[in-house]
Amino acid sequence: MNTKTVLLLLVVITLSLWTAIIYDNHNTNKPIVAIPFKETRSIMDTTVTIEVIDTDEKRALDAINNAFEEIYYVDGLMDSYDNQSELGILNEKGILNNANPDLIYVLEKSKYYSEVSGGAFDVTIKPILDLWKIKYSPGGTFAPPFPEELNETLQLVNYSNIRIEDGNITLEPNMSIVLGGVAKGYSVDRAIESLKLDGIENGFVNAGGDGRFIGFKEKDTPWRVGLQNPNKTEDVVTIINVHDMAVATSGNYERYFSESAKVSHISDPRTGYSSEKLISSTIIANTAMEADALATAVFVMGEDEGIEMVEKLDGVECLIITADKRIIRSSGFSEYEEKF
Repeated sequence: MNTKTVLLLLVVITLSLWTAIIYDNHNTNKPIVAIPFKETRSIMDTTVTIEVIDTDEKRALDAINNAFEEIYYVDGLMDSYDNQSELGILNEKGILNNANPDLIYVLEKSKYYSEVSGGAFDVTIKPILDLWKIKYSPGGTFAPPFPEELNETLQLVNYSNIRIEDGNITLEPNMSIVLGGVAKGYSVDRAIESLKLDGIENGFVNAGGDGRFIGFKEKDTPWRVGLQNPNKTEDVVTIINVHDMAVATSGNYERYFSESAKVSHISDPRTGYSSEKLISSTIIANTAMEADALATAVFVMGEDEGIEMVEKLDGVECLIITADKRIIRSSGFSEYEEKF
């Protein structure tokens, strides 16, 4: 998802109403209270919240801080608009020798998501995004690019031209990469793994709508995730019960209120134009990176193509809101939904 994606993922929790009681193995008469510990910071041009349920305040707060360090690390490595990041250096020079293995991993996974989506997800779309940005920035025409401009720029968009060999990454001349649709999810996954290494069994990381949840909100009760109703900001379309899963949403909610809001922040790498088929797409998957990338892909692909792709993928489900405000679910999505 683009960093400007409207926050569509609402974590439905009742922090002040719940404590879980467990008992010390050495003294069954001495209860230990597990309570929530939460912190929110602004990173990667979005709001990131990390919450854990634990009995030890120091362990919980140290774990949260370590998890945030993972997100800072990914941001420093993969910010395409930072000339000092490895991705920024790659975009400027077209080659990066001895690249960080984490950057290589994310690029290889990105190419996979491009393959399964038929090019609807493509991290080499940055030249197209930059073209639109120039048009709508001060001094620009404030009108869409001419077809000739788009067609010329589209020649630079092709994920298969990312070459990775012997730890080196090479791009074609004038190509550039943006990882806004996958790096945020990857950072969430790294933060979750950090929490696990620090002994945290129950908690979540939510980065601007990309959330991953481990363990339970309370004993044997999954985390409850509300999907925002675009018609009523304080209402939800549905509530998902998730346990050791990730949820991500891509969308253009302005379309719900105004048919004139045609320009989406998510463009189709195959055409260069803004994606207008859907209002939102929500993906449930095993990892936040997968959910992040596939939510973007489905948003670009639209109803038929997007659902068809999801049905072919193991462990992935989808809910979409179409441009005409219909709600469509993949075949297994309802299994996660709370019954009202």
